[in-house]
Amino acid sequence: MDRIAALRQIETALTDLESGEADLEECERRVRATVRTFATEFDGELAAYRSETGTVVLADSERAARERVRELTGADAPTVERLDG
Repeated sequence: MDRIAALRQIETALTDLESGEADLEECERRVRATVRTFATEFDGELAAYRSETGTVVLADSERAARERVRELTGADAPTVERLDG
């Protein structure tokens, strides 16, 4: 999924919330699903990596992913696993 498609799906979810066709819980579920799909099916040089804490980051290598997780969570030596969409 590319960025434009993800933004369109999020916009549709927000529009449905505003019009009353969806409640907040449904809107949140749809936005979360869109972002997860975008991250795990990222179309570019980056890939999604998940750490043992559950943190998911986009990075161009396992090493870069570990560094991003370290910066975000403060973990000393995080392990990461590449997610293949």
